[in-house]
Amino acid sequence: QVQLVESGGGLVQSGGSLRLSCAASGSGFSINVMGWYSQAPGKQRELVAAVISGGRINYADSVKGRFTISRDDAKNTVYLQMNSLKPEDTAVYYCNADIVPYGSRGAFRYWGQGTQVTVSS
Repeated sequence: QVQLVESGGGLVQSGGSLRLSCAASGSGFSINVMGWYSQAPGKQRELVAAVISGGRINYADSVKGRFTISRDDAKNTVYLQMNSLKPEDTAVYYCNADIVPYGSRGAFRYWGQGTQVTVSS
């Protein structure tokens, strides 16, 4: 059974930094895409950043130049370094991964439990 375990959220002042981590536990699979989504109160969940196997990276326009996503395939872990944080970055951040079990042609999407990021002004 695959689980995504997140860590690193918290409370920070505007202009500060946080680093989120998300590790996929289990074995017998490969991971196509790992990424981070955010969901603010009353809003839909939206993509923050994603890194695809092979290295291609996508960022939301609102975080370009401030956030950096990286991935350690040996540890099945994805990181999100968040710098120059703004109050509007306040949200619950969810990790996700598109996982392909060995021998399967299809991918399955998994989500972490979410971690709260609060940026005070």
